[in-house]
Amino acid sequence: MSALTGVVVQLKLSLLRNGLRQSAGRRAAYVASVVVVLLIAALQLIGLIALRGNAHAATVAVLGAAILALGWAVLPLFFPSGDETLDPTRLVMLPLRPGPLVRALLTASLVGIGPLFTLCLFTGSVIAVAPGAAAYGTAVVAVVLALLICVALARAVAAANIRLLTSRKGRDLAVLSGLVVAVGAQLVNFGAQRLGSAGLSRLDPVGEVLRWVPPGSAIGAVDSVSKGSYGIAAAQLALSAAASAGLLTLWSRSLTKLMTAPDQSTLQAAEPGSRERASSGLSRLLPAGRTGTVMERSLRYVWRDPKTKAAWVTSLAIGLIVPVFNALQGTGSIYFACFAAGMLGIQMYNQFGQDTSAFWMVAMTISSPRDAYAELRGRALALLLITLPYATLVTVVTTALLGAWPKLPEVLGLSFALLGAMLATGAWTSARFPYSIPQEGYKNVAPGQAGLAWISIFGGMVSAALLASPVITATIWLNVAAGGDEWTWLLLPAGAAYGALITFLGLRLAAPRTAGRLPEILGAVSKG
Repeated sequence: MSALTGVVVQLKLSLLRNGLRQSAGRRAAYVASVVVVLLIAALQLIGLIALRGNAHAATVAVLGAAILALGWAVLPLFFPSGDETLDPTRLVMLPLRPGPLVRALLTASLVGIGPLFTLCLFTGSVIAVAPGAAAYGTAVVAVVLALLICVALARAVAAANIRLLTSRKGRDLAVLSGLVVAVGAQLVNFGAQRLGSAGLSRLDPVGEVLRWVPPGSAIGAVDSVSKGSYGIAAAQLALSAAASAGLLTLWSRSLTKLMTAPDQSTLQAAEPGSRERASSGLSRLLPAGRTGTVMERSLRYVWRDPKTKAAWVTSLAIGLIVPVFNALQGTGSIYFACFAAGMLGIQMYNQFGQDTSAFWMVAMTISSPRDAYAELRGRALALLLITLPYATLVTVVTTALLGAWPKLPEVLGLSFALLGAMLATGAWTSARFPYSIPQEGYKNVAPGQAGLAWISIFGGMVSAALLASPVITATIWLNVAAGGDEWTWLLLPAGAAYGALITFLGLRLAAPRTAGRLPEILGAVSKG
């Protein structure tokens, strides 16, 4: 057992060392990240120690432990390649039993900057709530149990999902990590503002619950000992120990299944014709002909292509977060609801770049401006199928939160006009300024095409704002003019009609340019 543990630890160190040998830039990035993480850990440790004696120190410590555990649980899902030893399928062919392998991998998991950062925060948490010798003795056990729970949780989650994480689709899930960061930043900002106005006492009810949820229960045990509640502390430590044992058992069973169960590469392929592919239910709901075909293709890209899905999910999330969170904070405006239409309207830009090198198959079907118009119309209708109900929903929710129901028609009309203007300019810039989107990695623009991307998106957005200016001007005038409130409801049908007209004209004007620039478009989107 000890020999296996030493080998696995040496394997992890060798993987780290060989990775850093690849380039000086990689070494510099790693050293810089280690310095930053250690600096943050030191500041957090000092801050937690400074809370010693504060009435809410236990609440902060327990809540921090819960957040750390959540981070350990989700990080393997977004960064599966961050630790090569997370993939136990590499050891399937070796004569290893799950028990010794669990102990070896668990020890290897404790080697790294992540465990050190976690150890610093747990140490600061127990120091903040441990006033006496008995509490310090309990703190040693609590820190060990809390760290064990976090590491075992990460390993159990990775082992349960390793088949997905090591596949191409699983690796592409990392693209969505940007969305998690964006949403999480908004949630943290919202929570910080709430705490700034109400104080840490608002967290006490949450802390009372989390002190019974591992690993918060381990930190809570230290606080219980400091208060003389030894029975409660024993129960909390027992709960933490049971959680760590359960996670290790779950991890062991997942390893056994991975090393004994066949996967798709070892299963015999089904006989040809054994299963008939059912017709898509979506295709039956869409229009017949080329329009329906283009719509279905675009919607399938949204669902299946990782980069397209990430862009859509990010736009959907931010388009809702900005108006709703501002409304909840009492600082928002009803016109922030137009942000939803603006975020989704951006998806119309660089339509052909989203196809990457597969655009040549589409280009083969375009021989005239009429074909190009049908292609652009189908893509615009697919976007509207999602955007129209979503923009309406966000506007209604924002209106309800602010209680500004008289403003609902004009804001909806303004959103529809803005969306129509963005569809029109998006169709034109897609043909005039196409650029390639790399399929691998996190870049959304191929090297050397950043200027095209800036012109396409920001130039198109400025043009869209100018196109929507008649409706914007009418909205301002009716709100300023005396008695104009009685006529603001007209902005809803006027904005919808204007948006539809602008979309139609934009598609018509973009179609001849698309048909005439097919070779240039194909060359631009196929780069990278």
